[in-house]
Amino acid sequence: MNLSTAPITILHFLPNSNPPYKLIQTHPSFSLLSKCKNMKDLKQVHSHFIKFGLHNTQFALTKLLEFCVTNQNGDLSYALSIFNTTQEPNIVMYNMTIRGYSLSSSPNLAIDFYEKLLFSGNQLNSYTFPFILKCCVKIMDTQMGKMIHGHVFKVGLMNDVYVHASLINMYAQTGEMDDARLVFDKSFQRDAVSFTALINGYALKGCIDDARELFDQMPERDVVSWNAMISGYAQMGRFEEALALFEEMRNVNVTPSVSTLLSVLSACARAGELKLGNWVRSWIDDHGLGSNVRLVNALIDMYAKCGDVKTARMLFEGLEEKDLVSWNVMIGGYTHSGNYKEALAVFHRMQHENIDPNEVTLLSILPACAQLGALDLGKWIHAYIDKHYQHLKNTSLWTSLINMYAKCGAITAAKQVFQGMKTKTLASYNVMISGLAMHGDAYEALELFRKMTEEGMKPDDITFVSVLTACNHAGLVDLGHEYFNSMIQTYKYTPKLQHYGYMIDLLGRAGKFDEAMAMIESMEIKPDGAIWGSLLGSCRIHKNVELGEYAAKNLFELEPENPGAYVLLSNIYAGAGQRDKVALVRTFLNDQGMKKVPGCTSIEIDRVVHEFLVSDIKHPQSNEIYNMLDEVDRLLEMAGHVPDTSEVHYEMDEELKEGKLSQHSEKLAIAFGLISTKPGTTLRIVKNLRVCGNCHEATKLISKIFNREIIARDRNRFHHFKDGSCSCMDYW
Repeated sequence: MNLSTAPITILHFLPNSNPPYKLIQTHPSFSLLSKCKNMKDLKQVHSHFIKFGLHNTQFALTKLLEFCVTNQNGDLSYALSIFNTTQEPNIVMYNMTIRGYSLSSSPNLAIDFYEKLLFSGNQLNSYTFPFILKCCVKIMDTQMGKMIHGHVFKVGLMNDVYVHASLINMYAQTGEMDDARLVFDKSFQRDAVSFTALINGYALKGCIDDARELFDQMPERDVVSWNAMISGYAQMGRFEEALALFEEMRNVNVTPSVSTLLSVLSACARAGELKLGNWVRSWIDDHGLGSNVRLVNALIDMYAKCGDVKTARMLFEGLEEKDLVSWNVMIGGYTHSGNYKEALAVFHRMQHENIDPNEVTLLSILPACAQLGALDLGKWIHAYIDKHYQHLKNTSLWTSLINMYAKCGAITAAKQVFQGMKTKTLASYNVMISGLAMHGDAYEALELFRKMTEEGMKPDDITFVSVLTACNHAGLVDLGHEYFNSMIQTYKYTPKLQHYGYMIDLLGRAGKFDEAMAMIESMEIKPDGAIWGSLLGSCRIHKNVELGEYAAKNLFELEPENPGAYVLLSNIYAGAGQRDKVALVRTFLNDQGMKKVPGCTSIEIDRVVHEFLVSDIKHPQSNEIYNMLDEVDRLLEMAGHVPDTSEVHYEMDEELKEGKLSQHSEKLAIAFGLISTKPGTTLRIVKNLRVCGNCHEATKLISKIFNREIIARDRNRFHHFKDGSCSCMDYW
């Protein structure tokens, strides 16, 4: 900054004097302040003040303080040095310093300055209180706030609009809603600021209906009050009401602010309101706000959660400068929509661009690791957490780690994380019990449930889903009944469809069809497709044609376009030798154009997830994979394995019927794992469907022939293959 000026007369003032304003306001040195861009410029101006004798004036010192505490490039420590070298700071200087600390990461120091101010002889004014009350909110010190309230009353500023609103806000934000309402009710004049402060308080405490009552009483509503209500509804999960209020706001021609749009986009994302989200995007573009990163991030989040990940990705790529939130919402959007591979790809790109993840990033990417079985990446994230979040209090992250390890087949690691948690929450117990149940460790899961209840933690309905899953996977019918009844009688929970589903599946798989049907008929809620589907699956196991037809009829009514129901019925007919009925079902499927979801199996090698479909030839190493597959089949034949070719014709529910048994997706994934890892390395695969009987038998033998442990997760559970046997004991 160029400080050269024409010759200026040096002014001589007494220390801390206040010469006539007109005498100094035209001094050229003050015009330089408006050109300051950073502290280097300010220090030059400060030197200029000293040179011409202006540094003795409180007016000049106040101007320096103002830059230090309000400019984004200011320096609070420099402001403090100016303040401390002033012999008798005036009220403006005190207010300015308090303001600086109220905006800083050390708001408690503002309280210290306020106490100095009380003994300084300066008269408190209306500019003092809003900032010091804001500090009370930041440090959640209601007692200090009440003392300051007394000072407000003493100096006669109770009717000052901004002081009054600040008091209401202080009480409301610290949770003292009765005191906030008392201040509001005793006021002679209730302006929009006071109304909004109280509305915000009610919304923050979850009393959104009280907030709405106040909102409806407002004589004039400004955009801030509309924001408070819309945001309040959204935070309470009442998204439809939030969006309805926004429509009302539009109808009365109140121009939304950025805060309004952020709340509305969040509500659109949660409610799946893509149409309104598109309108908001158009409004943003029309008003030149398309470069606002916060709004674009909110749009990315909205589009991804509404299922339009293509538009979300386009907006993401269109950002010239992506902040951490941009990466988080894109990763989270892909995870939310089930695009797990894409989520991992964005995360890897984020790493390549040297952007450090935060807790939100990790909470978004861990579920993707869990779903894809990306254990290597999950381990890297665990190491990252240990390095950067040693004293992490966010139990959600540890719970997500437990879930990741469990779903990636590393149940021992999941237990280690769980046992290492200093504070175990209900969610962490639920995830651990569920993980043990998925792996078939039923008795260990039930023992953990017992320990949890003995420690005084009350289970919720999710806990009982995990407990019933454990009983289901182990065929523990009597224990299943016991826990189901305990949920109702001891813990007073009304069973949900999921609880009934596991019980009916447990009874059906045990061949107790009379009990299963009795439970269905006694249900207080209408059975869904999952319940009839599980009963149909049990009928297939036990070759119960008559009940299978009844279950299929009910399932067709609920899900007429679900090919899996028809395929299951076809398999029941096939097992009973009723080939004419098999042909009828297949003809119907073909005429309707229904296609079964193909089997897909993934395996992670060196932090890269590879996916295979039946008879897949798209992989770059297909030749090597099929060569290994031929070798596997040769060794299986030598070991006496004879494929059940009837499954090619009738086992349509697990793979496309034209697929060869030796080319099922899990066989391809295992072959790839064998050529890609060292001998003895554990292979972990994840399949989207239930593993078929042929592959189950083949994998048991492969584990013995190649001396490999193979951990497979299918649609229902985990299978640990080792030394020619499976942890499920052939019960799945």
